Amino acid sequence: MTDLGAVLAQLKTERAKLDKAISALAGITSSPNGGRGTRTLSAAARRKIAAAQRARWAKVKAKKAA
Repeated sequence: MTDLGAVLAQLKTERAKLDKAISALAGITSSPNGGRGTRTLSAAARRKIAAAQRARWAKVKAKKAA
């Protein structure tokens, strides 16, 4: 049978490494959106994006109709 004390010591060192890695990752993603700031689009940008999406949908619908 293996030495349980050695196995226990190895598991404790692995747990310490994992705890260190978890705390490092927690520090990176401390904000709700992963560390990124919020971006606000202007009204003109929203209109431009909406028009492009409407054009894409029109293209899809035209393919279905044909």
